[in-house]
Amino acid sequence: MAIDFEAQAEDGEHPELAEAEAASSINITPLIDVLLVLLVMLIITIPVHFHAVNIELPNSGPATQSAPPPIVRIEVTASQQIVWNGVALSDRQDLENHLLAAAQFAPPPEIHVHAAPTTKYDSVAAVLSAAQRLGLQKIGVVGLDEYLPTSLPTNP
Repeated sequence: MAIDFEAQAEDGEHPELAEAEAASSINITPLIDVLLVLLVMLIITIPVHFHAVNIELPNSGPATQSAPPPIVRIEVTASQQIVWNGVALSDRQDLENHLLAAAQFAPPPEIHVHAAPTTKYDSVAAVLSAAQRLGLQKIGVVGLDEYLPTSLPTNP
């Protein structure tokens, strides 16, 4: 015995059957949402090495410990006398000859300039500029901490 739902729905005997037929199409929006979530999960789980770029990097050898550069102590006395590692120099040309010879070393030495408290600024500036002009790069004024107070004054 076959049942004709369409005929019964048209007659008005069973109104719920008419609604069931009208809503018989499937709503695919939730299915698309699920598929998009699965697609995102698939993209995230792709191994990282597929995205990597192969680059040939140079190999570096082991780090070598180089000897520290020699230190040259230049003193400028209160009487404008220039002393190179404890040896008094006759004039500025003698200083430039010593600086030129020191610049030829590999590695070039560090120049430590010590000035007496009453030395004129021009004398110290002449030593610093001569060292820089002749290509020495590690130049510093040393000994200023000798003249600093041992404790800082407090403001009352």
